[in-house]
Amino acid sequence: MQLPRRPKAVIFDMDGTLIDTIPIYATAMVQAGLDVGHPVSQDYVLTLAGLLGAELEARLVADLGATFPVAAYFTSVSVHLAPLLAAGVPLKAGARELLEALSDAGVPLAIATSMKRSEAVHHLEANGIGQFFLHVVGRDDVARGKPHPDVYLEAASRLAIAPHDCAILEDSFNGVKAAHAAGAMTIMVPDVLAPTDDVRELCAVVAPSLHEVSKMLWPTVRRITV
Repeated sequence: MQLPRRPKAVIFDMDGTLIDTIPIYATAMVQAGLDVGHPVSQDYVLTLAGLLGAELEARLVADLGATFPVAAYFTSVSVHLAPLLAAGVPLKAGARELLEALSDAGVPLAIATSMKRSEAVHHLEANGIGQFFLHVVGRDDVARGKPHPDVYLEAASRLAIAPHDCAILEDSFNGVKAAHAAGAMTIMVPDVLAPTDDVRELCAVVAPSLHEVSKMLWPTVRRITV
């Protein structure tokens, strides 16, 4: 596995890439569907990974029809999600080691997430990894969320590094589409869904775990700092 060129910065998605939130979101979303009388399957909600806010609402209406009770559904999701998140969300295996290696090598790091920035900062600090990131960009910092590239373009702008020179780590189909549209080198670390052929074509690399990403990037960042 190798990237087409050396990255000057690395931008991370958070949900499902660094922090193991996707199973929690899926549980809350399936239960909320039952609450509002419109059951949704776990397989379906997993295809929504990476979407929040207006983009998630638009996808639900497009898939489930204009009569789907979006507002009531979102309220129910929040009710179920709050205690699950409050209980703590663990880091993905290999996350801390990768962040430490990149930070020690002097590689600028940023977060670009579908969460609101304040929520993202909370989870980063709760897991003791907030200090690794120069910038945290949330969906409330841009006009459009994933799969649009806005959040990644904003993160690259704040790092003052062209998206072309950034590597982006993503786990979801929607996130991969956003990273690719930004023009970055996209590294997919699949979480709950294996990439389809179409999604794989958008990636520079598909890695089985963050441990493998660390092995791949470490020689690269060593060369950058020589």
